[in-house]
Amino acid sequence: MIPIRQDPPHQPDFDKAADRQPNTVERLIGRLKQGRRIATRDEDRAPTDLAMVVLGMTLLWLK
Repeated sequence: MIPIRQDPPHQPDFDKAADRQPNTVERLIGRLKQGRRIATRDEDRAPTDLAMVVLGMTLLWLK
């Protein structure tokens, strides 16, 4: 038989608001990658790639 633990397990401080931010960013990036051009990075230059990301963000915002 395994003995029952006498001391309670340590609970680290948990901040819900700080935990939601990375999740929100990851979901946004996932929605942006639904567009094939952004997901595969077909563009050769950084300004063009940035323009495609801005265009994708604008389209998501308009929905």
